[in-house]
Amino acid sequence: MVLVGGLSQDFTAGESQIEVQADNVRRLIEALDRRFPGLGAELEAKMAVAIDGEIYQDPYLEPIDADSEVFFLPKIGGG
Repeated sequence: MVLVGGLSQDFTAGESQIEVQADNVRRLIEALDRRFPGLGAELEAKMAVAIDGEIYQDPYLEPIDADSEVFFLPKIGGG
């Protein structure tokens, strides 16, 4: 799992690549929040998710394989 942007500085002491066991995005976020309290709410509110190169805006039930690469990216606002 990779965090892009300032969240790694704010919540993980600069660690941007983190190994987490989870079978979907919701469980990934929950695991990250247990490890880094407060991070889960930030991810849910402000970030989109790319799983193996495909970007999802509402990804919570998207499956994650054991070898998947997951990126959290800032959501793109519309106007």
